[in-house]
Amino acid sequence: MGSLVGHVVPGVGFLIIGLWHLFNHIMLHARSPSSYSSLTWFPAPGIRHLELFLIMFGSTVSVAMELFIGPQRGQPLDSYGSIPSNHLHNFEHSLISISFFTYAGFALIFDRAAAPPAVLDPTKARAGAVLGLTQLVGAVAFSLQLLLFHLHSTDHMGLEGHYHLLLQVVVLVSLATTLIGIGHPRSFMVGFLRSASILFQGIWFVVMGVMLWTPGLIPKGCFLNGEDGHFVVRCHEDEALLRAKALVNIEFSTYVIGATIFSISLYLVLTKLYGSNVEYQCLDTGITAHKPTLGHGHGEVDEQK
Repeated sequence: MGSLVGHVVPGVGFLIIGLWHLFNHIMLHARSPSSYSSLTWFPAPGIRHLELFLIMFGSTVSVAMELFIGPQRGQPLDSYGSIPSNHLHNFEHSLISISFFTYAGFALIFDRAAAPPAVLDPTKARAGAVLGLTQLVGAVAFSLQLLLFHLHSTDHMGLEGHYHLLLQVVVLVSLATTLIGIGHPRSFMVGFLRSASILFQGIWFVVMGVMLWTPGLIPKGCFLNGEDGHFVVRCHEDEALLRAKALVNIEFSTYVIGATIFSISLYLVLTKLYGSNVEYQCLDTGITAHKPTLGHGHGEVDEQK
């Protein structure tokens, strides 16, 4: 990371995974609300483990970029074999990537070790354990991501640190929903919120990369300054820094609203396309009514006493 490409590329990865999860969670719930379960990954048509392969590939490329391709010496160590201060962040970023590689690897192993149909049914004891363990490893990955961004060796007080502070809020949501999903695998809201938070992680990574390393987008009174082999945004005065942080808060809030509108709109559209009949029961009379969901026209309502 630490550059435009270093934030935009992983951001696109999170964005794609988040969209993929959001689509699948909504579609599965719309088709069969009673049998819905909140999965941590979804089989792709043709290549069942495509999502996991992409996570492992992206994580491997990220580690290679941080530790071998990015450093001028082709490796991050100094002549004494120790880690210089200007490469500490490379190891931090690499550990995050390794944690997600570990998650994808175990998810792949669990799926191949168990019968695929059983893995998708959390009501069975073994399937429930497999699903819970997969979510646990995913939670560990989000935990490390949150910890390492919180204890980041790069700027904490400047503008980049403020971007990372807001990112931690989003990662915390991803972590919390993953942990809650272990005990509540059938909760649609848990899966929906986790997917939306992963999507927003991707959006915010891309925004960070573009806003922090595009000279024309640097806030007034601030500038790009070369430090320890990478560029950092610095401000001439405290007032300029406070203004820049306030602009980031406005920016973050705007994207949160936009992501919320998009996620709910996607839910409405997919429910209309894939929705099935939903059963309603009147509280006072006990009459059961079968009413079509969005997108199934104005069918008749059947009443049974």
